[in-house]
Amino acid sequence: MAGSIGGNNAHAANVVTAIFIATGQDPAQNVVSSNCITLVEPWGPNGEDLYISCTMPSLEVGTVGGGTILPAQSACLDMLGIKGSNIQEPGENANRFANIICGTVLAGELSLLAALSAGHLVKSHLKHNRISTSSK
Repeated sequence: MAGSIGGNNAHAANVVTAIFIATGQDPAQNVVSSNCITLVEPWGPNGEDLYISCTMPSLEVGTVGGGTILPAQSACLDMLGIKGSNIQEPGENANRFANIICGTVLAGELSLLAALSAGHLVKSHLKHNRISTSSK
């Protein structure tokens, strides 16, 4: 896949790490939790539609304990509607959280792949590069 050398996704680790820090997860767990397979394939009756999916089989998240009790991180979990434990359905908040993360990774994958295929990624890096080529 374009954007990944020897991997199965474009940049899942960037998204996972940002969400982990914002919600009080252990950022070191991004190594395992960023395991992601992104599939992009033609779809529909004529193969003219696009089907994109992300599978994240080892996403480790929690909504109680650890860094989730910190004020800012707790507020982020609250905004997502998954703060703390779910009394009626134990584990459901963690399941919803994993779905939120995977959906966010999917959006990032689609965005990056679109930028790569249109040539916008390289152009924007060259345009906004802080190091001038004339200063080398």
